[in-house]
Amino acid sequence: MRLGFAVKVIGQAGLKEHDSRRWQNTPHLSVSLVYLRDIFEYLRRERITMYRMSSELAPYLTHPELTQFHGQLDECAAELTAMGQLAREIGLRLSFHPSQYVVLNAPDDTLAAKSAREIATQAELLDRMGLGDEAVVVVHVGGVYESHEQARGRFVLAFEQLPEPARRRLALENDDTRFGVADTLWIHERTGVRLIFDNLHHHNFNPERRPLREALAACLATWPAEARPKVHFSSPRTEMRIAEQTDPETGRRVQLLQPPIWTRHSDYLHPFEFIAFLREAAGLRPFDVMLEAKAKDLALLRLREDLLRYAPELAGGII
Repeated sequence: MRLGFAVKVIGQAGLKEHDSRRWQNTPHLSVSLVYLRDIFEYLRRERITMYRMSSELAPYLTHPELTQFHGQLDECAAELTAMGQLAREIGLRLSFHPSQYVVLNAPDDTLAAKSAREIATQAELLDRMGLGDEAVVVVHVGGVYESHEQARGRFVLAFEQLPEPARRRLALENDDTRFGVADTLWIHERTGVRLIFDNLHHHNFNPERRPLREALAACLATWPAEARPKVHFSSPRTEMRIAEQTDPETGRRVQLLQPPIWTRHSDYLHPFEFIAFLREAAGLRPFDVMLEAKAKDLALLRLREDLLRYAPELAGGII
């Protein structure tokens, strides 16, 4: 089982995940790939074998008006091939997860078309790196808009209109407020799209009260035999929140203590929750785990230590 983390590296200072300069300063994919190579070398040293790349890797690549950035994939063809070779050498599983502004089922045609371009571009980038089918672009269903049923149907139609590389690379994740595992399974039955199981989202939004093991197994079964499934795992924040508001009588800003919000990710992973999750999944199809925690790679490295301490019988199968 691979463990991975998303985008930002905390364990080594100075590692940038992409060229973040504004368009006036001519940012470029070639610069992002230099940064990415440094991250890959860090991952090699720490024996981390799964990583979610920044969705901003190729700056302004799909911007409709900044056409000077549209040729970056061709301009960096050799570098992309080399980065894919390095990833295979390390045994590194890679993925993308576009931002919340990528909404494939949007009723607004302009937003839907822009979202489709983003997904297609990220899929093409993975293809240019020569990565296998385990490298995916993960999205959510999107918004509910007029109705739940129409929203699911629009996703199906939008998926069918994507170019082949995007359909092949796409993976769909259950979310924590709108579309649960039952919804993603409904879409899978009509499109064949692979499903990502997110444990925290399932705990927060599971109106059918589908047991976790059953939901996980159903999502794992949507992956083809030659591609290893992956899931998302996170722990909820439990800390008291400090909020500020204006006192209506005095006009002064005051601080209020508020309870945690269970949909928010914790800094580190709760080891006993993760151990319980692995034991619940025992006997199911093998899968990899993308860890979603605020402490990023530090959370992954700590979880490894926790597994060796609290569940050594499980730690041996994890890389």
